[in-house]
Amino acid sequence: MLLLPADVLRPRRPDEHFAGEARAAREAGIEVALIDHDARSGWDAAVARVPASTPAVYRGWMLDSGRYAAMAGALATRGVTLRTGAASYRRAHELPGWYAAAAGGTPESAWTDGDGREDFRRACGALGDGPAVLRDYTKSMKHHWDEAAFLPDVADEPAAWRVASRFRELRGDDFAGGFVVRRFESFTGAEVRTWWVDGSCRLVTAHPDTPEAPPPADVEIGVVESAVRSLGLPFVTADLVRRADGRWRIVEIGDGQVSDRPSGTPPEELIEALFGA
Repeated sequence: MLLLPADVLRPRRPDEHFAGEARAAREAGIEVALIDHDARSGWDAAVARVPASTPAVYRGWMLDSGRYAAMAGALATRGVTLRTGAASYRRAHELPGWYAAAAGGTPESAWTDGDGREDFRRACGALGDGPAVLRDYTKSMKHHWDEAAFLPDVADEPAAWRVASRFRELRGDDFAGGFVVRRFESFTGAEVRTWWVDGSCRLVTAHPDTPEAPPPADVEIGVVESAVRSLGLPFVTADLVRRADGRWRIVEIGDGQVSDRPSGTPPEELIEALFGA
C-alpha cells in the first residue's frame, strides 16, 4: 500500500503534489491510502482512513524523526507496518545516522548535540581551519549562503558563531538535532539524485532543484553503493555531485519516502522503482 498526504481542502483526495504518484500507483494495481496531516486530534485521527493490516510505504512531506515515529506508532495500532521503521527512518534522515557509512566519499564533518556555543566551537575545532558549510542534522540554509551557510574559516570563532546564530534563527522550531560543520569542497555541475531500494539503485534522476539538468552519462553511482548497502535501509536516496577535480562525491543521503521527485521524472518511473510494478 502507498500512503500519501491528503489534500488540505479535500481530504479524500491526495495532495496535488503527490497526485501523479497516486494515479501511477492505482494504475499499477497498488492500493493508495491517505493520511490527514492536518488532523487536530493527533495521529490516530490522521491515519483513521488507512485500511488495517496492510504493509505500507509512505511518500509525503518531510517529518522530523519524532513525528515519523508517532505516525508509525499510530499505524501499528491499526496493524499497518511501514516498510521503513522509525529507527531506519532516523538513520537515513539525519546526517549522524549515515555519515560513518559514507565517510571518505563525502565531505569531512563534525557535529554537536544541541545548539550550544561551546559545542559548536569544538565541532569547528575538529576540522582545524579553512572554509566549511553549516547545516543541522537534516537541512542546510543554502539559499542564505553568506549569512547562514558558508563559514569562510572555521578557525575564526566569532565570525563562525555569527553564521551559526543566524542559521539557528532562520531554522527556528525546525532546527534538528544540532549544528553540523562540513568541510567545504568545490563542486561543479548540478547534483544527481539516485534512488535505492533494498541496497539496489533503481532510478537515477535530476535533482529536484535543477530538474532541467539530466544526469550525465558518466555519473559514478559506485561511490555510494557500498555506503547504502552497509546501511541496510529499505528505501533511500543519495545525492551526488562532481567535485572540481572530477571525482564524484556524496552530498546527502536521505530517506526516500520524503525525498522530492524532480518534476521531469514521470511518477510511473518512481512507482515502478519502488514497488517493482
